Amino acid sequence: MSSGGMLYGGDEIGALVFDPGHHSLRVGYAQEDAPKAEIPAVVGVAPGDTAATAATNAGIDIETKANNNNVTSSGNKYIVDTTFVNVARSNMEIQTYMKDGMIDNWDLFEKVLDYTYAKVIQSESQYHPVLFSECSWNVRSNRERLTELMFEKYNVPAFFVVKNAVLAAFANGRATALVVDSGATHTSAVPVHEGYVLTQAVVKSPLGADYLSLQCRQHLEAQGIDLTPAYMIATKESVREREPPRFTVKKLPDNLTNSWQQYMLKGLMQDFQMSTVQVLEVPYDERTASQIPSVHYEFPTGYHQDFGCERFKLAESLFDHTMLGAGQLASTSVGMCDTDVRMSLYGSVVITGGNSLLQGFPERLSRDLSLRAPSQVRLKLIAANGSVERRFGAWIGGSILASIGTFQQMWISSQEYEESGKSQVERKCP
Repeated sequence: MSSGGMLYGGDEIGALVFDPGHHSLRVGYAQEDAPKAEIPAVVGVAPGDTAATAATNAGIDIETKANNNNVTSSGNKYIVDTTFVNVARSNMEIQTYMKDGMIDNWDLFEKVLDYTYAKVIQSESQYHPVLFSECSWNVRSNRERLTELMFEKYNVPAFFVVKNAVLAAFANGRATALVVDSGATHTSAVPVHEGYVLTQAVVKSPLGADYLSLQCRQHLEAQGIDLTPAYMIATKESVREREPPRFTVKKLPDNLTNSWQQYMLKGLMQDFQMSTVQVLEVPYDERTASQIPSVHYEFPTGYHQDFGCERFKLAESLFDHTMLGAGQLASTSVGMCDTDVRMSLYGSVVITGGNSLLQGFPERLSRDLSLRAPSQVRLKLIAANGSVERRFGAWIGGSILASIGTFQQMWISSQEYEESGKSQVERKCP
């Protein structure tokens, strides 16, 4: 290997694993069981004068920022990570650096990387090889730009990028698998054969956690339920079930942006759906749903009630065959693969992604797939029991991969980058 025969594994040199997604960026050291940090995939962008303190607290340099080719005199400030983003600030807009599973706003993404090295890793970037996950439909220009960024700005000693579906399969001990990943903005089915993604058969739909959040919000608003988030509430009184809430509102800064308020409301919806929403093992039927005990939920205002049939009806949208639901997604993907690999894909269906943690999700997917699969197929679903393993499947796969001996010859070293440039990523990272 170049770079003086140096190997980038083992305990001496801690390789870092980055797993970017629409909900969050997971980052930590290879060989660990879970990420060291999970950083929201959004950045608060505020005018310089109002966010000086926040930016300093968040460990981000206050700098002049070019905006629409005009350099603003005061400069924008960037607020990163849950602790800082969740604080109400005047004129702070919430922006994401992700689009369609790929890094889209590179300026914002760099701010998050700067924060990660300074506050999470707390070590110089040139000491740590970096493994990145990427979505299966990532484009060449993005891969090359990331390679260039890591070597040119962060001076990493070695770099590698792997499809997140391959890593999720790897985390579950599989080199060949159909990876069904249900995350924030979409659900995808990705066939992996002997460690390689069969790109022609990747299928995705926009039915993910954000879509479900929207369904929940519309349902609750139609019922007249007050969805005031916790940050607005100063005090509240206990009330009987279904009684109107009694609470006082906090004094908040002026000019709170709509994007920040919607971001905080989305957090409330995510808590509601993970606490109450459930997937029926069979297509929604009111009689079946009414026989299952209801679930109690209390909103930040103090209002509380039991949720019965509606919590199953809301989740049904994720399996809606008219909108390419999860079961149809998976069978369509397998059907686009060569006949000789279909049996092995059906025999190893890996479920990953935070949205797949909805109670009943794996069981329903298993039922829907078994109805669509050929009768002679032996169907096997692999869904990690722990929420950490399911939410961070790709990161855990990266953690394992970056620490095994045989992988150490595969890194793109800084010397190789200097000799051949960013195009190395297409040659060395399948």
